[in-house]
Order: sequence, then C-alpha cells, then structure tokens
Amino acid sequence: MIITFIALACAAAVTAFLAFGRFARTDSWRATVTPLASIIGSGFLICGPILAREFGRAAIIAEAILLLIAYAAGAVIRFNIVHVENYLGVARSNDPVAWLARVTQGVLAIAYAVSVAYYLKLLAEFLLKPLDMDPAWHTPASNAIVTTIIVAIVALAFGNGLRRVEHLAHGTVALKIGIIAGLLAALACWWLTNAAADPLPPVRVNWGSISLLLGLVITVQGFETSRYLGHAYDQALRIRTMRHAQWIASAIYLAFLALLTPFLGRAAQAEGVAGILDIMTIVAPAMAIFVLVGAVSSQLSAAVADSIGSGGLMSEVTQRRLSIQAAFALAGTLAVAIVWFTNPFEVVAISSRAFALFYALQCSLAFVVARRTAAAGWPRQMGFCLIGMICLIAALVGAPAEG
Repeated sequence: MIITFIALACAAAVTAFLAFGRFARTDSWRATVTPLASIIGSGFLICGPILAREFGRAAIIAEAILLLIAYAAGAVIRFNIVHVENYLGVARSNDPVAWLARVTQGVLAIAYAVSVAYYLKLLAEFLLKPLDMDPAWHTPASNAIVTTIIVAIVALAFGNGLRRVEHLAHGTVALKIGIIAGLLAALACWWLTNAAADPLPPVRVNWGSISLLLGLVITVQGFETSRYLGHAYDQALRIRTMRHAQWIASAIYLAFLALLTPFLGRAAQAEGVAGILDIMTIVAPAMAIFVLVGAVSSQLSAAVADSIGSGGLMSEVTQRRLSIQAAFALAGTLAVAIVWFTNPFEVVAISSRAFALFYALQCSLAFVVARRTAAAGWPRQMGFCLIGMICLIAALVGAPAEG
C-alpha cells in the first residue's frame, strides 16, 4: 500500500510540475517536449522483458548500446539541421542533394505510417492483456481495435477535427512523464523494502540477439522530429532541445532497466509485448493500472503525432498533388495492412527497419553536404559513414523479438 501511495504522490507532483510550471510555457520546453514525447512511448516498457530474455543480466548494457546508436544518429540529424537546411535553402530543385532530401522525406513518411501500426498494436496489446480472452480471439480483437482507431484518426482528418486531437496528444506528455516517475518511484521503493531478489539470468550474446537489438531501433526513435520544426523554432534551439530530449529519455530508459534488475529473471519469462504488466503487479497490484494508463496514453499520443507527420510529409513530397486528407487515408491504409498481416513483434522490427533506413539516408545527406561545403573534416565525414553503415545494417537485418 505504501508503495502505491508513494507512486501516486510522485506521479501527481511531476505531472503538476510539468503541466503548470512556469518553464512549461517556454519555447525551450515546448521544443523539447515534441521529440521527447516521440522517444518515450511504450518502448521503455517492452524493452525490459525483451532484452532480459535475449541478453540476460547484460540487458542494461544492450540498452545503453541501443541508446548510443540513437544518440549518434541524433548527432547526424543535428548537423543536418544547420548545414543541410542551409544548403537546401539555396539549392536548385534539380540538385541531386535536393532529390536525395525528397527521397529521405518520402521514406520518413512511410516510416511514420508504419510506426502508427506499431504504436496502436502495442496499445491494443496492453488493453487486452488484463482480459482473460480466448487466444483464438485475441489477434482479431487486437487488430479490430487498431483498425477502429486508425479509421477514427482518418475521419478526423477529413472532418478538420485533427487539430484538437493533436493538442490533446501534446497535453498528455506531462501525464505520461508523471506516470513514468511513479513507476520508477515504485521500483525504487521495492529495492528499499525487499532484501531478496530473483537470481539474475546469465549473459547471453549471439548474432541473433544483436540483430534483435537492431530491430528495437523504433523504441528509441523520435528525436528526428526536431529536424522538421523549422517553422516554429530556430536552428540553435532545435539542436539544443533535441539533445536535451535524448538525455532525458536515455536517463529514463536506463533507470527503468536498472531498477528492474531484481525482476530480470521473471521479465525474461514474461509473455507478449505487454508482459511488463505482470512484473509491475509483483511490485504492487495497483502498478498494473499505472502501466496500463501510461502505455495507452503514450501510444495514442504518439500514433496521432506520427499520423500527422506521415500525412503532412506525403503531401509535401508530392508537392501538394496529394491532399492532406488523401495522404492521411493512404498512410492509414498502409498502417491497417501492416496490423493485419504482422504480429506485435514483427511490427516492432518493421518499424525499426523503416526508421533505420531513414537515418541511413540522413547520414548520406550529411556526408554529401559536408563534402560539398567543407562543413566537416574527414574524421567527421567518416563518422557519418560509420553511423550510416550501422543504420543500414539495422535496416537490413533488424529481427523481430520472436522469430
């Protein structure tokens, strides 16, 4: 009971601070919230059980490596915010760099559409986890929930009501981070009040686990949204706040996995992408509600945000030949198809591959512009190539968590 009370108090305090604090109305925080909201979906909830099963007690090291890859990709995006944006500002429309930039935007539009399927598939899994449903009906029910939500989002786009949903999604960020603070507080309290812990699973590393790790890129992506906020914030602010968003998200991911250490043995045995619900119930029965509310709010807000991003980019790439409404319908159709033809673990890998390809193309843009403008020396250019190769490998071999 005391753990639940402390978790509730921490969640309420952090939510109130982020929602009503004076700094919450500053441009700096608003520019931080956009990438932060995208990075912190339910990724940190599903990573624990998956990494515990594949890497054993080395799960936190695997997570740290994944976050380092993401931070390196973020560094490339931050370079592009200044140098690629400036280059494209004066480049001709038939410039090869301009064409590469348009291809990159097209890939990102598809990646966003795929990620909508990922977010909503997880949302449905968390909603259905507490129900004692016949396994034969679980998948059709999950897919039906996702399809209904996607149809509703597309309908809102045609009804010009999406702006209100966008504001609602943005407003859930404070609640989402507050719930995360409550979960961390609950796990920390368990550490302080329980001396015994399960035996840690042994370290396991092989090629299959590495390809699976690369298939989890989607769980730490989202920082790239800063690249497309030029209409609202200047370059320096976007670079600084993207860095801050990655720092905050990395701290949350690592803290969660570190505090989950006593449960790694049971986490490795957890079933499904919503297996973390079983673990948090051990800490305190009410914690399952925390996880459920946090997961649903995270996934819904992220799905709406990526739907907006996908529709907008598809319309922009086609030079407005495709209306926003038609672009939303196309993105929704792609998301529904992925939902019905994949399982939750496969959709995680597919989403990761799509974003890894986008990051690889961003590395190509950075390299080409650096060569043309001498904006970076050869060591940094080689760094762009190395990061691009890692992202390309992730796009080619990223594996689902259950194959």
